Amino acid sequence: MKKLLIITAVLITSINLSAQNENRTIKVDFNKTTGKLNTMFKECIGAGRANEGLRADWQQQLALVKKECDFKYIRFHGLLSDDMAVYREDSKGNPEYNYQYVDVLFDYILSLKMKPFVELGFMPSALASGKETIFWWKGNVTPPKDYKKWEDLIKNLAAHFKERYGDEEVKTWYFEVWNEPNLSPGFWTGTQEEYFKLYDYAARGIKAVNPAYRVGGPATAGAAWVPETIDFCAKNNVPLDFISTHTYGVNQGYLDEFGTSGTVLSPDQNSISGDVINSRKQISNSAKPKLELHYTEWSSSYTPADPIHDSYHSAAYILQKLKQVGDAANSMSYWVFTDIFEEAGPRFTPFHGGFGLLNTQGIKKPAYFSYSLMNKLGETELQNKDTSSWAAKNTKGDVQVLFWDFTNTHPGDKVWNQTYYVQDLPSKEKGKVKIEVSGLQKGNYVLEIYKVGYKVNDAYADYLSFNKPNQLTRQQVNSIKEKNSGAPISKEKITVDAKGNFSKDYKINENDVVMLNFVKQ
Repeated sequence: MKKLLIITAVLITSINLSAQNENRTIKVDFNKTTGKLNTMFKECIGAGRANEGLRADWQQQLALVKKECDFKYIRFHGLLSDDMAVYREDSKGNPEYNYQYVDVLFDYILSLKMKPFVELGFMPSALASGKETIFWWKGNVTPPKDYKKWEDLIKNLAAHFKERYGDEEVKTWYFEVWNEPNLSPGFWTGTQEEYFKLYDYAARGIKAVNPAYRVGGPATAGAAWVPETIDFCAKNNVPLDFISTHTYGVNQGYLDEFGTSGTVLSPDQNSISGDVINSRKQISNSAKPKLELHYTEWSSSYTPADPIHDSYHSAAYILQKLKQVGDAANSMSYWVFTDIFEEAGPRFTPFHGGFGLLNTQGIKKPAYFSYSLMNKLGETELQNKDTSSWAAKNTKGDVQVLFWDFTNTHPGDKVWNQTYYVQDLPSKEKGKVKIEVSGLQKGNYVLEIYKVGYKVNDAYADYLSFNKPNQLTRQQVNSIKEKNSGAPISKEKITVDAKGNFSKDYKINENDVVMLNFVKQ
């Protein structure tokens, strides 16, 4: 068999570069490593709600994302909501449990060799203390009318998972109590104290089935309540195996499913990563300094009506933020993998600023390629001083170099994302990047060049060229998919000399992402 040498190069210059031409060199040596590559970026991915996971198109898209991006876990809202038919009570008030829909969903997830990151919410209406709900699909956000019945539900659910999937499997899962309880009103009508009570009863229900099952929280918006949660659990002997919380790359607000309040991409170079690093410090300074940290939601914006999610700018943004986070988090779960996402109800246009890496029709957005390219990185990281790139090799001896330019071109607070990113936004030149790789085997290679950027694997640009129709025809969908498949934009033959060196300059524009594959002949 021909030996495949993959050098994955994703071009994005450092955040501090100006819009004027500047030059940059990335040097890597096959023989100089830093250890195992941290793959926290693909540990988990988000999805809207459990019931959406029963749809054929949702499942087909998840299979594609698993194949090409290789996410390990998936997290979603609404597992206990009424549309999953989990809980009701008989005429005497006795609980009745049903997991038929849950089983269909979890069986499918496991069939893909993925695992659930189990969010315990929202409240079944038969168990709820009030009628307040959130979203089009009406997730109940009130405390339970009976905390013992809440504990019994969680215990019964965990016992069902144990019986169906086995202890060894369920021990690898995570159980997260609720979602963003600090947003009240919003996701929780109770107080912080009432959330801690909800957490306490849920955690004890999980641990009653198996003490080795992992439970955590508080799944807050804006990286909130981390010290308070640890302090509560430590002082009250409540189980806590991990911290989870969320962050988004805009400065204002936390919840806006319709995008009507307007968002502005943060100019702070340390947005996202600053929150993550601070959360890690809070854990390190706490009574439980070794807790895992999972950011179970993150993205450039918290609203599924923000066109930055569809823009080519997102590809470079994602790579930049994940690189900045480093090893501060155990996972960074991007919110979400698909625009099949109905918090604001079914959407009426194919590109509407949805969170997804894929749109409703399964068209790959630029953000998708950040993850499919990162998934090509090998198991061992190579030494690399460039702050906007990764270099790695795998056990076959293949080498990957991933580098990029992220330039925040947003004009500032007076312009909303909803106005700015819907425009045609040509990228400016940013000079050249010299790639120098040493230690390669002598011989002939085919160099495949992949790229993401302005009008290259930029599905939204093609949508604009069709004059933004409210509905896409089958022919238009197929045309956009074919043009934005992520296939190489060019191939060329190269020769590596006896010294084992490769060197070449590449022109780069703002927010470009480029990948080089060297295939040994």
